[in-house]
Amino acid sequence: MSSSSVQPILALLGLPVAGNPAQYMVEKALAHHGLDWRYLSVEVAPERLEDAVRGMRAMGFRGGNCSGPHQEAVGPLLDRLTQAAELTGVVTCIRREGDELVGENTEGQGFVESLRRRIDPAGKQVVLLGADRTGRAIAVELALARVAHLTVVDRSESAGRELVELLTGGLSAAASFVAWERSYGVPAEAEVLVDATPVGDHSPSAPLPLDLERLCAEAVVAETSFDPPRTWLLEAVASRGCPTIGGLEAFVDQAALDFRLWTGIEPDRTVLREAVEEFLGL
Repeated sequence: MSSSSVQPILALLGLPVAGNPAQYMVEKALAHHGLDWRYLSVEVAPERLEDAVRGMRAMGFRGGNCSGPHQEAVGPLLDRLTQAAELTGVVTCIRREGDELVGENTEGQGFVESLRRRIDPAGKQVVLLGADRTGRAIAVELALARVAHLTVVDRSESAGRELVELLTGGLSAAASFVAWERSYGVPAEAEVLVDATPVGDHSPSAPLPLDLERLCAEAVVAETSFDPPRTWLLEAVASRGCPTIGGLEAFVDQAALDFRLWTGIEPDRTVLREAVEEFLGL
C-alpha cells in the first residue's frame, strides 16, 4: 500500500450516480495495484457544479469523472481542456496536473483502443450510426486516427451536419452525412460499422432500421451499449462472421485510460472487467 499519510481522492460528479459502476471498478483496481486511494460517488445538482469543482480544487482531489448533465457543463469551470474535450464540448475525465484541473474526453479514445485490437482505423472506410455525445467523441478520435472517410448516419439532420462540419472544418477529415429516414443500407465498401446510438441501452433486442445485406464479412462491427453486452446488431452480424467489439470492452478501455491518467499505472483490464460485470450482474 501507499506510504503517504494523505489519501489521494478521486470523485464521480453526476446526477444521478446510483447504478454507475465507476466507483466499484476503480476501487477494485486501486486495491489490486496497492494504491491507498479513494474514489467517491457524489450527486451534484447542476446549480452546484461550480461549487463542487471549487471544492475539488481546494481539497486537492486528483481528479475524477463526470456523468449526466455535467459532462457538457463542467468544461468552462476547469483550467484547461484537451483537444478532444475542446472539440466535442464534453468532459468525461478530470485530472490534476500541478495546480490545474484538466478536462479530458476519453470515451472516443477508449473506443479506438478497442478498435485497434481488430483493425488499424487509418485509411479505412467507416460508417458511424449516431451523432450525439458518444458519436461525437468517437468521430473525433476516428478523424484523429486518420480514417479515409467517415459517413455519419443520424435521424437528426442538424446534429449530423454539425458533426460533419466539425470533422471537415476543425480536423480536415473526409466526412459526409446521410439522413437516417428509413432503413439504411450499409455500403459494401464499409470496413468499420459503429453503432453509437442509445437504442441498445434501452431496447437491446430491438432491431435497428438497417439493411446489412451488402455488409462485408471482414468488416468490424462495434457496439457502444454494454448493459446487457449483447445487442440486436451484434447478434445480427454474428452469422456473417464479422469481427465484433462489444460496448463493454470499449467501456473497460475507457476506464483503463482514466486510471492511467490519474495514477500513471497501466491497470489490469481483467480486474476492471470483472468488477463491472459483478456490479451489473452480467
